[in-house]
Amino acid sequence: MSSLFEPVQVGALHLANRIVMAPLTRNRAPGALPTALMATYYSQRATAGLIVTEATAISHQGQGYANVPGIWSAAQIAGWKKVTDAVHASGGKIVVQLWHVGRVSHNDLQPGGQAPVAPSAITAKTKTYLITDGVGAFVPTSAPRALGIAELPGIVQDYRRAARNAIDAGFDGVEVHGANGYLLDQFLRSGSNHRTDAYGGSIENRARLLLQVMHAITAEIGGPRTGLRLSPVTPANDASDAQPQPLFEYVVQQLAPLKLAYLHFIEGQTGGARDYLQGDKPFDYTALRAAYRNAGGTGAWMVNNGYDKSLAEQSLAGGADLVAFGKLFIANPDLVRRLRQGAPLSEPDRHTFYGGDATGYTDYPALASNR
Repeated sequence: MSSLFEPVQVGALHLANRIVMAPLTRNRAPGALPTALMATYYSQRATAGLIVTEATAISHQGQGYANVPGIWSAAQIAGWKKVTDAVHASGGKIVVQLWHVGRVSHNDLQPGGQAPVAPSAITAKTKTYLITDGVGAFVPTSAPRALGIAELPGIVQDYRRAARNAIDAGFDGVEVHGANGYLLDQFLRSGSNHRTDAYGGSIENRARLLLQVMHAITAEIGGPRTGLRLSPVTPANDASDAQPQPLFEYVVQQLAPLKLAYLHFIEGQTGGARDYLQGDKPFDYTALRAAYRNAGGTGAWMVNNGYDKSLAEQSLAGGADLVAFGKLFIANPDLVRRLRQGAPLSEPDRHTFYGGDATGYTDYPALASNR
């Protein structure tokens, strides 16, 4: 049985253990620029086998929340370089999560106050986060416009450029955010994609944009430095599909030839029930993994959602390769050590999750050195 604390080769990356720091949006990048405080935050958590950064916009159009970082400008690349340097100096590995929110945005966050974009002009029944006069608040998303088919190649190229920018910024690779009801997931799902062209209707058509993005990125930086996050049944951000099993089995089969570093799955409802039901029967993750492996997929299998040490070890015994931990990393920068020693875990302050300064961000203490 594989141990959480055992090294593992994941694509081009040699990881010191199988514990992954999951992406966690913290809204501490004013002007979409990574900061020195962010470098401290990530380097504090560098004992994770792999850090996946907070979701990072590939373009101004891709932004959906206040004070989230981007990776489309030279200044952003320079800011991220300080982060990656700090993590590498602490012995860690780090990839950036590439993000386009699609319809989960607000006019105030879009270039020129324009409407957010989406596969179809259907407003998401969810909220986004704005900061006004220094005060953050969750507000309903704005009504989106449907993307024209001629615009889609440009979005694919935005992803490709962002991946190249990530490597230039010193990242060890990238993770594409294809989950939680954001743009690529919006195209995948029948609840948000009502198109009648080559990007809507059939499973093959709805998966087209995601697969084009993955082909472009792997052609640019290589499959062994590329991961993908998916959430087959989550209702996050108004995501829904009546038949998720055949949809996601098709997706992973098509991804198999790309020789990705890993696939990252949110099991169940993001941040909620692991057995959440969407569709007419429970989702079969074992069948999904078999579909990927039978198609020749070699990427590591990363699992996520409500894991503790015991459940993580069970999942590794059942065939998973990596386990992602989210909120536990907020208050426990030395989570790997605490899990290894069975030490108590600190509780995070939810009031400081989004926005603010070092409080609730870089001020959580590590275990005393004599433990």
